[in-house]
Amino acid sequence: MLRTQGVAALVAVIGIATFFVWYEVLARERAGILTVAFLDVGQGDAIFIEAPNGAQVLIDGGKGMSVVRALGSVMPWHDRSIDVVIATHPDLDHIGGLTEVLARYDVGMVLEAGVLDDGADQQAFLRAIEREGLTPIKARYGMVLALDEEVHLTILFPDTDVSYFEPNTGSIVARLTYGEISFLLTGDAPSQIETYLAGRYHEQLASDVLKLGHHGSRTSSHELFVGYVAPRYGIVSAGCGNTYGHPHTEVLATMARFDVTVLDTCTEGTIVFTSDGKSLRRK
Repeated sequence: MLRTQGVAALVAVIGIATFFVWYEVLARERAGILTVAFLDVGQGDAIFIEAPNGAQVLIDGGKGMSVVRALGSVMPWHDRSIDVVIATHPDLDHIGGLTEVLARYDVGMVLEAGVLDDGADQQAFLRAIEREGLTPIKARYGMVLALDEEVHLTILFPDTDVSYFEPNTGSIVARLTYGEISFLLTGDAPSQIETYLAGRYHEQLASDVLKLGHHGSRTSSHELFVGYVAPRYGIVSAGCGNTYGHPHTEVLATMARFDVTVLDTCTEGTIVFTSDGKSLRRK
């Protein structure tokens, strides 16, 4: 009996040691690398960011359980925490899955745009935040989340109170930078907000990757805006065969004119980029 217990204890020790060895290996592999994953959540948005130091941000969460499954493909099984959750605006295909995320992960902070919405989905999201003992913070122009020494997520919009804005118009727009590499993340911001941002920031919008507004809808991706962003890649987060026809042919034509490579979660699945701050790699 004692011998059996001794063998079991030895196996447990070996198992624990193996875990820490692999943890160290993974930590070394991650050192200096930013990961940005545009998750395949069907017709919706969800973007997972992990800084080199391990700080994590989830922007939006689709509309169901798909975000939980998608997170499982980019996060270690033992990781049950997310530092920051950002809800760009209160539409079901952006916040629906965040209720599940809040229930399953230890979330440190929630940012939202501040658009008032009495709908059931937004109210469920707010109740989930309250259950976790969190107070949502309104994202505003000039706020910077310092995720790591050289990794910053800067809020470009809203720059005013958007309480009574139409939800898409009140979307949070943020720019993620790591050294020489940048991502522009637009929620469902329509053309009128894009042209406003173009007039305000001009070349400061320049980014390697642009998350196309509103799933590639013709209501977004204004030529002036795309010209200033000048992205290498345009990401469409949309479901296959969606009833909206996303991405619209007009948007794809605009991307072609600016020589932008379009990647679609429908055909590509989850789209993952990694960067060392100097170069960008499709994983």
